[in-house]
Amino acid sequence: MENLAQRLAAVRERMNRAAGRAHRDPGTILLLAVTKVFPASAIREAYGLGLRDFGENYVQEFDSKSADVADLAGARFHFIGHLQSNKTRRAAELFQAIQTVDSAKIARRLNEAARPLDVMLEVKLSEEDAKSGAAPEELPELIAAVRECSNLKLTGLMTMPPWSEDPEGPRAIFRRLRELGEKHGLPQLSMGMSHDLETAIEEGSTCVRVGTALFGRRVKV
Repeated sequence: MENLAQRLAAVRERMNRAAGRAHRDPGTILLLAVTKVFPASAIREAYGLGLRDFGENYVQEFDSKSADVADLAGARFHFIGHLQSNKTRRAAELFQAIQTVDSAKIARRLNEAARPLDVMLEVKLSEEDAKSGAAPEELPELIAAVRECSNLKLTGLMTMPPWSEDPEGPRAIFRRLRELGEKHGLPQLSMGMSHDLETAIEEGSTCVRVGTALFGRRVKV
């Protein structure tokens, strides 16, 4: 079985090849290691291999392991799950970046925590009920609301397309997010995961969220 170092090298190679096809500098694309449902030891191992950005989906889960990674200098933790309003204060304490702001209410509650945060706006670009995010037509008002929050730095847009076995399946959604980013002057785009990161990079992703290709299948307990 491949170890983490080998899997990381394979992911980097996939990213580099996709960037080459798109005539992009791979150094401008962030590899966000998604460590939800994995222990703090997985974060520490990935950190030892040079990774510095980690994504978590659940505030309570990361809260339980944050103390075990608090000494990792330069590590940044990104919240990439659906954020409930009653978890905003703790999220602001635990994370350096929140990628899933989808309402002015959430933005204001994060701002009230009085800690500097990088934020992205989650955009819903599919009809799937299970997916969260603001509608494209809501973006101007949401952007204005976030920019009124002095503790929040708006960096870009994020989306989660419907699952597809075909890595080409989400291409239209990724392209749409890029177009929205261009329209609103937000060039940072968080899109693409283990199975479709090449498609996302070809369509302009600046942050791919990779869990399975690095750490293997998650087993929930």
